[in-house]
Amino acid sequence: MTPDQIAAAGDSLYLAEQSRMQRGLLSAEYPSATMDDAYAVQRAFIDRKLAEGRRVIGWKIGLTSRAMQQQLNITTPDSGVLLDDMAFADGCTIPANRFIAPRIEAEIAFMMKAPLDGEVTRDEVLAATDYVAPALEILDTRILRTQDGKTRTIIDTISDNAANAGIVMGNARHDPAMNLRWVGAIVKRDGVVEETGLGAGVLDDPITGIIWLSRRMGQYGQRIEPGQIILSGSFIRAMECPSGAHIDADFGPFGHLTCTFA
Repeated sequence: MTPDQIAAAGDSLYLAEQSRMQRGLLSAEYPSATMDDAYAVQRAFIDRKLAEGRRVIGWKIGLTSRAMQQQLNITTPDSGVLLDDMAFADGCTIPANRFIAPRIEAEIAFMMKAPLDGEVTRDEVLAATDYVAPALEILDTRILRTQDGKTRTIIDTISDNAANAGIVMGNARHDPAMNLRWVGAIVKRDGVVEETGLGAGVLDDPITGIIWLSRRMGQYGQRIEPGQIILSGSFIRAMECPSGAHIDADFGPFGHLTCTFA
């Protein structure tokens, strides 16, 4: 993609979010686009928001499960940016019409106290992490899922800020050295159990995702900064959240959080 095409694609995603009307598949419009192009589009999209005064508060890792990777015919996760206006408090009510078609996922959030840059080890991730906490990621898509018989690809997903739209973070804080593979959640929608999962569903260990993110960011001249929140990837399937939905995520001893969609 040319610089002008990248800028135009970023603008179109920004306008889709503002109008809450999805745009067509970028992968169909630019069939030769690469993952580098997609991350450049994502950056152009986010730059529009930063220009309005938004602030980066962290990063999300997506497509960490084998099932999702196979669905998109890829073998790698993707990542997106968390901004300050995406943060919601535990027990919050999400305003009506804030999102296009919101979904939620259960995740383990890492709060960083030191930077991570490029190739890092598991021990370096643990040393750089202040604490871990339960979280819900709110997903939304500014790009159609299907169009003229075609479906979204990794190009669309990355460009669309890895479908990120919000985060609800719990108040519990835990030592990152605990066995995160066995951290689980029971997630209910309107009192009915819809999804359950374990941390091991994230690349066999959520810490592996942080290692991957640091490496990927290093390739683009970025790094994980102190004070940033890292969403390490979902261990449940994305759950639809129509207007009126009440979400209850029980992480057992790890914590508990809720939110409601007005």
